[in-house]
Amino acid sequence: MIESDPGRARAVARDYARLYLSLRNYTQNLLRFGFEESDIADGGSDRLIDAVIPHGSPEQIAEVVRAHLDAGADHVCVQPLGEKGIPRESWTALASVLVV
Repeated sequence: MIESDPGRARAVARDYARLYLSLRNYTQNLLRFGFEESDIADGGSDRLIDAVIPHGSPEQIAEVVRAHLDAGADHVCVQPLGEKGIPRESWTALASVLVV
């Protein structure tokens, strides 16, 4: 999420992640990836939220996307959060640093 305030970014991310953190198939995968039950509880720890829903400037988010690609991903889904309606501003900002 394009948001420089970590507190606000995590609040929006936790709201989005609430459903997923209540589903066993998602939580079991998170545990397999090395997260603990305490990371999943109470809306997700900062460590979990920061790992699965990156936030910051477009450049910081692009670094996360590139890290996934460098690790072997053949595609990365980017879903902007925190913008009402169609997230055109976020898409435009992210495209400006991701599309070369």
